[in-house]
Amino acid sequence: MTNRIEVTEKIIAAKVSHGLKWSDVAAKVGLSKEWVTAACLGQMTLTPAQAAIVGEIFGLSEEERRWLTVVPYKGVSSDAKPDDPLIYRFYELISVYGPTLKELIHEEFGDGIMSAIDFRMDLRREPDPNGDRVNITLSGKFLPYKTY
Repeated sequence: MTNRIEVTEKIIAAKVSHGLKWSDVAAKVGLSKEWVTAACLGQMTLTPAQAAIVGEIFGLSEEERRWLTVVPYKGVSSDAKPDDPLIYRFYELISVYGPTLKELIHEEFGDGIMSAIDFRMDLRREPDPNGDRVNITLSGKFLPYKTY
């Protein structure tokens, strides 16, 4: 019996062994590299048609492809700080700037949240003479809290 974690591990192993790039996988699926990467890493739900494309790319069985269409548990399952240095920097970024972002969003939009469901993300390299920069744009729909 297979599970979603094993499918993710198989996808990563196939990506490495075949020298694939996430942007190439995304182009074949027809969606953004950010969303397709998240789906391949077990954070999004693929349609059967999308799962068929991903399954073909990574050599997945029919059962493994079906796991790609199951709604996953998303996010981190622990309150522990992440160990990976790059992921930890995002944790640090939110720890330091989260209250600032919250205040500025509430001041601009009112009481509510930024959706991570109606959401877009773009990651690109930004050349800089002092060392290339990582440019990440996060765009989520504002969802106001309602009174009842």
